[in-house]
Amino acid sequence: MTQADVIVIGAGAAGLASAHTAASQGANVILLEKMPKVGRKIMITGKGRCNLTNLKDWNAFSGYIASNAKFPKNAFMSFTPATLKDWFESEGMETILERGDRVFPASGSAASVVDTLVKACQKSGVEIITGAEVSATSCCGDGFKIETTSGEEYSCLKLIIATGGLSYPATGSTGDGYAFAKSMGHKITQTFPSLTALVPRGYKMRTLKPESKCHISRSEAMTAFGQALCGNDLENVQLSLFVDGVEADSQFGDLSFTDGGLEGAIGFKVSRKAVKSLINGSKVSVSIDLKPSVTQEKLTGRIVSLFEDGSKPEKVLSALIPRNLIKPFIMSTGLDHFTPERLSRTLKSWTLPIEGYVGYERAVVTAGGICLDEVFSKTLESRLVKNLYFAGEVLDIDAHTGGFNLQLAFCTGHLAGLSAAKSL
Repeated sequence: MTQADVIVIGAGAAGLASAHTAASQGANVILLEKMPKVGRKIMITGKGRCNLTNLKDWNAFSGYIASNAKFPKNAFMSFTPATLKDWFESEGMETILERGDRVFPASGSAASVVDTLVKACQKSGVEIITGAEVSATSCCGDGFKIETTSGEEYSCLKLIIATGGLSYPATGSTGDGYAFAKSMGHKITQTFPSLTALVPRGYKMRTLKPESKCHISRSEAMTAFGQALCGNDLENVQLSLFVDGVEADSQFGDLSFTDGGLEGAIGFKVSRKAVKSLINGSKVSVSIDLKPSVTQEKLTGRIVSLFEDGSKPEKVLSALIPRNLIKPFIMSTGLDHFTPERLSRTLKSWTLPIEGYVGYERAVVTAGGICLDEVFSKTLESRLVKNLYFAGEVLDIDAHTGGFNLQLAFCTGHLAGLSAAKSL
C-alpha cells in the first residue's frame, strides 16, 4: 500500500491547485487522476483559450455566484484573482486582460495553463498518477484508504476530493466525488446542468418523453425552424426569462442560436433558473427585445415610415433585423402579414416557449453538489469526517461565465490544500 500525507483525487483546476499548495507547504502529496492526462476540462474552457479568472473584487465577484455566494469568501480572499494572475506570471506564463475583467493566457491556448500547473506541481514534489480511477474511499483510523479499479491501494492522513461535477463527462467529470462523499455520510444537493443551451419549442425533431425531464441531446436533428435560426448571433439584445408567466430574470448582451439551441452570454446566464424550473415542471419561455434602445412608440413610427416608402414586408424587416433572422422570425411569429403596431410589439417582445435543455454533455458547469452545511468555509474540511476536504465543482457552488467558475476552482483548491497541509 502506497502512503502519503495528502492524497488529492481529481487533477482538474481545483485538484492541481490543491496538490501544488499542499506540497509547497512541505506535505508529501499524491495526485490521482482517472483520465490518461490531467486538466482535460481546463483544455476546453473558453473555447480552448481558457478564461482562467476574473479580476473583479469580492463585492463585485460575489454578484456573479449563482448559489451560496457567501460561502467561498474565505477561499477567495486566501487566493484572490490578482494573486492567481501574479502566480501564473511568476511561473513564466504571461497573461492578458480582456473586456469584462477576464484574464486569459497570452498564448491564447489553454494548454499553457495546464502545462504551468503541471510543472509547478512537479517542481513542488507532487507525484501525479494518471489512469488511476478510484473505486472506493473509506476512513481508516484518523486517515483514509483509497482503492482503484486496477487494484492499487493508497493510504493518507488527509484526503482532498476535487473530482469536479457532472458537466462534460468526456473529460472525466462523472460525479465520482458525490459517491465518495455520500459513502462517508455527506448529503448531496440536487444537481442539474447550468450554463447550457435552452431548446425553443419546435427547434428539434423529437417528442419529449416524461422520463427525459426535458433533457434534449445536442445531437438531436434540427427542424426547418431550428436550421433557419441556427447560426444567428444577436448583439446587444434584452433577454427576459418567464417561469409560469412571471418574469424570473432579465439580461442584456449577446445571444446565439447554435445546433444546441439558445446560447451565448445572456442565454447561459438565464439557463440555470430555466433548467431548474423545467425540472420542477414549470412552463418556461423567453422574450427577446430585438430593439432595446428604441421605445415601442418610436419603433412603430419608423415601421410606418418604411411602409410609406412603399417597402414590401420583407424589405421592412431587413431594415430592422439581420437578414438571416427574417425567415425564422416569421416562422415563429406568423408575421407574414402584419400591421406596424403588431410588428413593433413583436420586435420588442419576441416570445419563444422553451421545451427543454441540453444536458451535462454540453453544460459548462454543474449546479448543486456536496451540501455546504456540512463543510467548514474557513478550511473546506468536512464537518462530519475529520481530515476530509473538498474543493471545486464538487461543492454546491456555481457561477456565471466570465472566469468566475475557474477562479472558484483555483481558490477553493488552494484553501483546501493549505488547510490540509497546515493541519498535519
